[in-house]
Amino acid sequence: MSAPIEFATGLIVQNLPSTLRLSDFKLIAFDMDSTLINIECVDEIADAAGRKEEVAAITEAAMQGLITDYKESLRQRVALLKGVSTVHLESVFAERLQFNPGAKELVTAAKAAGLTTLLVSGGFTFFADRVKSGLGIDFARSNMLEIEGGQLTGRMVDQPWGDICDGAEKQRTLLEVVSLMGIAPTQAIAVGDGANDLPMMGVAGLSVAYHAKPKVRSQANVAINQGGLDRLLEVLR
Repeated sequence: MSAPIEFATGLIVQNLPSTLRLSDFKLIAFDMDSTLINIECVDEIADAAGRKEEVAAITEAAMQGLITDYKESLRQRVALLKGVSTVHLESVFAERLQFNPGAKELVTAAKAAGLTTLLVSGGFTFFADRVKSGLGIDFARSNMLEIEGGQLTGRMVDQPWGDICDGAEKQRTLLEVVSLMGIAPTQAIAVGDGANDLPMMGVAGLSVAYHAKPKVRSQANVAINQGGLDRLLEVLR
């Protein structure tokens, strides 16, 4: 592995051909929480239940890669959300969720260059579907919270593709989409910040860590440690 090069302030590049262009790729896949958006939604939902500190500690351990069973860690966190109302979910979206700097610009540039855009998240459809719409992303896959009587039950709903979108499912989704598109995984870009993003980043032709955990930064081709997501456009002309 070649030594990492600080391409510009807060932008680290390693093992990257110098001639890459955005149009060399056909797909870009994004994580959502702390990548496209500024929050971890599960932590903010937990705030309503008075369990934010407890849930956030599990989230942080999972993102650092200290918890190997992501599915079980998510089930534990969602169980602590039982009884939270959909009114609180709406307030999290309206008052706390913001697109990260450069998210709109990068998605717009990718679409203009002919790339298909994909959101694949260990978060929840309640937010992911709205983020997809707000950014003009083509496809999204995430977890579905079970709601009864306007409140969370503390469980998730199985979907046609499976039960929980963990790291393995993120990788499988990326590979499924490239197969349907008739392209190679090397023609995909994967962008994330946590350990559960490493499986999809590992099979993509270009991996991008955005304000990421140390383990993720060290394995990515591009690490954006300062500034917005659109800093990727400084590397891919």
